[in-house]
Amino acid sequence: MGETIRRVHGYDHDAYTYIPVLIVGAGASGIAMACRLKDELGFDQFRIFDRQAGIGGTWWINRYPGVACDVPAVFYSFSFAQNPNWTSFHPPGRDIVQYYHDVCRQYKITDKFELNTDIEQCTWLEDEKLWEVRLRRMVAGMGDLSAKDRMKVVQEKGEAAVYTETEIVKAKVVVSCVGGLVEPKGWPDEIPGLEKFQGKVFHSARWDENVDFTDKNVVVVGTGCSSAQVVPRLPKAPYNAKSVVQLMRTPPWVVPAFEPPGGDEWWDKNGPTLMRNIPGLRPTLRFLVFLGGEQSFMQIFPNTPYAEKHRKKLEEQMLKRMKRIVPAKYHEMLTPDYGIGCKRRIFDKAWYQSLNNEKIELTTQPLNRVNENSVVLGPGVTYPTDAKSDLPEREFPADIIVLANGFDTKKWLHPLRVAGKGGKDLVETMDERGGPQAYQGTAMDGFPNFFMIFGPNTVTGHSSVVMASENMVNYSLNYIKLLLNGDAAAVDVKREAEERYTAMIQRALKNTVFMSGGCNSWYFTNDGWNSTGYPYSQVDFWRRCLTPHWNDWNIEYTKKGKAHIRRTRAFRLLIVALAVVGAYRAHQYGVGLKEVKRFIRQLLQRAVMRAVQTSRLLKEQALAVFKK
Repeated sequence: MGETIRRVHGYDHDAYTYIPVLIVGAGASGIAMACRLKDELGFDQFRIFDRQAGIGGTWWINRYPGVACDVPAVFYSFSFAQNPNWTSFHPPGRDIVQYYHDVCRQYKITDKFELNTDIEQCTWLEDEKLWEVRLRRMVAGMGDLSAKDRMKVVQEKGEAAVYTETEIVKAKVVVSCVGGLVEPKGWPDEIPGLEKFQGKVFHSARWDENVDFTDKNVVVVGTGCSSAQVVPRLPKAPYNAKSVVQLMRTPPWVVPAFEPPGGDEWWDKNGPTLMRNIPGLRPTLRFLVFLGGEQSFMQIFPNTPYAEKHRKKLEEQMLKRMKRIVPAKYHEMLTPDYGIGCKRRIFDKAWYQSLNNEKIELTTQPLNRVNENSVVLGPGVTYPTDAKSDLPEREFPADIIVLANGFDTKKWLHPLRVAGKGGKDLVETMDERGGPQAYQGTAMDGFPNFFMIFGPNTVTGHSSVVMASENMVNYSLNYIKLLLNGDAAAVDVKREAEERYTAMIQRALKNTVFMSGGCNSWYFTNDGWNSTGYPYSQVDFWRRCLTPHWNDWNIEYTKKGKAHIRRTRAFRLLIVALAVVGAYRAHQYGVGLKEVKRFIRQLLQRAVMRAVQTSRLLKEQALAVFKK
């Protein structure tokens, strides 16, 4: 491929750096795109930009106590870079970040990252068929702050305290790998008194490692997946908090984490050795976890008689488990009034058990106000909703407030701004059509050569986001290859195809537990638009990404591309012609059906013999490993 990173116009006032492929985001999706560009297309003229100070995306920025993956690591990893050295079946965040660094080293892309760099604006230049991208370099570490906190620094100290320089680059292809669980929700505006609070306040996704928790009174706001990992660890060493009050609005459905073979302790001790030395174990285990996830989809998420039956059965089992583990005083408030799967489940290892700790108190009294060294809760409760609670206001001492109240998941691409054909803003275009949306979760009409990895409506709720990202990466490469080969100048999906796909997704979602389960979740907006969930299985999404529907796309072919199409068509016609002539000659010279069958049989026999030889070789290698 002739595309290269280069400086255009030298030192002229309109000089710029040309980058053939510009990737936004250094998380799993950005890494996957970079690796596949090298592996699939043999292309390395790209750059990956991220505002954060390190590689890893969500896993770089989330460093709270107990942060770990709730999907088995063997499935929460790239299919093209399996890791035999996971220290745990559900590895901690530190191990996942190390894995990403190892993959970058393996594929020799570590030098392709430009960190502490904010992509502020992407503008499509129709005449040049290029994206003009505005980069803002930041003071080291500023990118690890939330957008709101960076704005505060700018307001208090000026832009120079955050930004060092601005640069304009141009790119043929822009790939947005902006994650969803990065920009944290801020302090609830309706709760007064924060300015008076004398203690520390921070979000779980911006954990302050300098704060000493020893003998401190901690208030944790939220009962999602992050808080379920944080809360059990705070009363224990090395944190040794004096007390933890956890505020819950409504209860989550809590299910046990996927159990590894032999249990956690046995697997942590023996798993890495087995994974390294038993041929085929890694792909087999990965496939079994995948199948288990697909089975859970069929049993939980669709509105079918089969799923409704299994949902009811599973709900009964989970309530029995809850009542067996947690104190009786929490039974009513931990009984959800909505269907399991309606919002994200918590895959629990320690939270339920931690509620037996006398240092931890769970409450559904609402946060009323904040004082200098305390919080005031109540009166009443937020759950159960039908409870006639006369519980009065209560004041709890507070030295530290941890916000585990989630992320701004409905602001797609935030704070990145994208202007396509005619200057149309991408987010505004989505909103005009009802809400965040994209064809295959990957493309929008009017935004040529722009691809989103893990865009709207690609969360399945039962499978691995890494697999979903890989599917979108592989799908996008079909079109990126045309652009990099010089066969096409621009590609974008047709509007009718995008609208048809979005209508299908929103219609199908109404027939799933996401929309009919009776809950309020971060999956959808107040007006009922679900911008997050995918209503079908991961197998279905893989199928859709496997083969592109070329008729759904506008492809502006170059002269080279048109010539390539003509050559391809001519070659196909030649093959057909040769086949017809060959058949005629075979008939003419008396080559009958028996001879053809004999030839095919000989080919099959040779293939079987090679398969048997390969099987024997693998068996010998396995025996050699066990003898060692």
